[in-house]
Amino acid sequence: MEDCIFCKIVNGDVLSSKIYEDDAFLAFLDIAPVHPGHILVIPKEHYPLLTNVPEEILQKYLIVVQKVSRALVDGLELNGFNLGMNNGSVAGQIVPHVHFHVMPRTEGDGLKLWSQRSYAEGEADEVAGKIKDAL
Repeated sequence: MEDCIFCKIVNGDVLSSKIYEDDAFLAFLDIAPVHPGHILVIPKEHYPLLTNVPEEILQKYLIVVQKVSRALVDGLELNGFNLGMNNGSVAGQIVPHVHFHVMPRTEGDGLKLWSQRSYAEGEADEVAGKIKDAL
């Protein structure tokens, strides 16, 4: 995609701080990190959403995400990290090219990812049923 900033990074038209690269995937530092070391892992081929990624690519993708996550933990001597992915603008996806965020975490770092709520009576069963029916 001509307008995609991540495709421009893959093509070398935009510079990035590369962490990992192979023939199908690229990992680089996020330019607006939640903490230093925040990494984005992308497939080189353009897929807008996780649901667009073919299964055979997705399997390899997760292996790369694991490898990069392990390097983040070992390299920065972390006790944990968050793995995140936003799909669609309503979910906070800014760049419409599928990408995992690997976010370093330290004790007391102050990062809060989401608030939680409870289901109303019967709501969980209704929601679960709709999702199961779609499978």
